[in-house]
Amino acid sequence: MIITRRFPLRTVIIWGSRVAILAGLWAAVVFGVFAVTGWRFIAVPFLPIATIGTAVAFYIGFKNNSAYDRFWEGRKIWGGIVNASRTWATAAIVYSDPGEDDERARATRRTLLYRQLAWINALRLQLRRTSRFHDKPSPTTRRRLDRDAAHMRNDWDTELAPFLTPAELAEVSAKANPATQLLARQASELRDLTLSGRLDMFRQIELMGVIKELFELQGRCERIKNTPFPRPYAEFSRIFTRVFVFLLPFGLLDVFADHVREATTTFESVSPVIPMILASTLVSWVFATMEGIGDSSEDPFERSMNDVPMNALCRTIEIDVREMLGETSLPPKEAPAGIVLY
Repeated sequence: MIITRRFPLRTVIIWGSRVAILAGLWAAVVFGVFAVTGWRFIAVPFLPIATIGTAVAFYIGFKNNSAYDRFWEGRKIWGGIVNASRTWATAAIVYSDPGEDDERARATRRTLLYRQLAWINALRLQLRRTSRFHDKPSPTTRRRLDRDAAHMRNDWDTELAPFLTPAELAEVSAKANPATQLLARQASELRDLTLSGRLDMFRQIELMGVIKELFELQGRCERIKNTPFPRPYAEFSRIFTRVFVFLLPFGLLDVFADHVREATTTFESVSPVIPMILASTLVSWVFATMEGIGDSSEDPFERSMNDVPMNALCRTIEIDVREMLGETSLPPKEAPAGIVLY
């Protein structure tokens, strides 16, 4: 997630340079063909092009609103995970072995809380394990993914080993859905504590309610991950934008053609090309950037700089939970990598 109030100029230039260059070259080609050949029929009236641009702008706005809703839903889900994890930790400490503070009670509480930390990290890693769009990335995307790999903290064993025993880690990792198995193990732990008299049945029911809530939050994450943004919305937005950018120079000829026809010298006939290219480049860049904003936020768990910052949220939960256990050797808060918080 980008956390700076404003984009650095370098980022804006990198994101927009390719579109701006291509749009400028295409406008120069169209103007050059018109100036050299004198084909007046390619100068399309600007009004139909402007009408298309208005329609495309409305369509892109609808797509961007829908894409942002998906991102914001993902962020709200992880806000719920933060709150439910704190609730679980507090209840597990208070309810299990009430009044006891011996080694066995502390070990039980530590197991329940550390398994919760394993669950949030397992869920994070499962959501980022695959990507519909990055499994066969382009060379540029591959370089970015390699650069961001250290910040993503995607190594399964390294991330989960501090919270599980080696045997439990190996057993859970072999399952198709490790996060689900971890919650199931929490339920089994509550059953065993109740049968041994170390947990009241009513408190077991209350803790099971928290597990149910965690299952619901996990399912909502999986729904977003496994249900892509409707491709007609995404693809036709891209197609319409490209059609508009393609037609734009022909419409601008209608605005600048009179300068060419009234020119008496070669220099005068060429001079209108500069404002036409600038106008075409600027309008094309605006529309292409608007269209790209929706693409970048439609999938909030796709290992990109626009992701929900799951690393930072997991670290926040870890600090809170381990402080509840009385630990003092805590990891630092997740630091942003440049302008991005992962």
